[in-house]
Amino acid sequence: MKEEKKRCPWSISDPLYIKYHDEEWGVPLHDDKKIFEFLILEGAQAGLSWLTVLKKRESYRKAFDGFDYKKIAKYDNNKIKTLIENPGIIRNRLKINSVVINAMAFIKVQEEFGSFNSYIWQFVNNNPIKNKWSSMTQVPSHTNESDRMSKDLLKRGFKFVGSTICYSHMQATGMVNDHITSCFRYKQF
Repeated sequence: MKEEKKRCPWSISDPLYIKYHDEEWGVPLHDDKKIFEFLILEGAQAGLSWLTVLKKRESYRKAFDGFDYKKIAKYDNNKIKTLIENPGIIRNRLKINSVVINAMAFIKVQEEFGSFNSYIWQFVNNNPIKNKWSSMTQVPSHTNESDRMSKDLLKRGFKFVGSTICYSHMQATGMVNDHITSCFRYKQF
C-alpha cells in the first residue's frame, strides 16, 4: 500500500489546494511576470479565501492579458468597466483599479532596480527564510520583513499590499518556507 504524503493541513481540503501546495506554494520565484501575478492575486484575495482566488485564476489570466503588466498599465476606463462586468473575476472596483495602479508602480520599480525580482528579494537578503513550524498555528500572519515590504510598496504607490498580504506573497513565492516540518515539501527548499 502506498503511503500518503504528509502535507500542510491547509492544503488537503480541495484538489486545487493540493495541486497548488505540491507544485507552487513556497517555491522560490524570480520571474518578474510570475511575481506580478502573485502580487495581484494576493491583493484580490483580501477578505476572501485563497481557494476562491485559485478557482478564478485562469479567468484572471484571460481578463488581465496573461498578467502582462506593460499592457495592464495602459488600461483605460473602458477596459476597467469591462473587467468590473466580468463574472470570472472578483468584481471589486477598488481591487480592479489597484491592478492597473500596481502595474504602473511595478514598471517604475523595474526601472529603478533593473527588475522587480531584485527589489522584492532584498526584503529577505536575497535568501529564503526557512522557518521550522511544527504546526500551522505557529505560522504568523505578518513579520518584520513583511511590515517593511508593505511600508515600502505603499510608499511607491502600490495598493492592496498590507503586511498580511505581503506575507502571503512571501509564502507563495518562496521568500519564506512556511511548510510545516512534517510536510514532504519542507525539506525540498
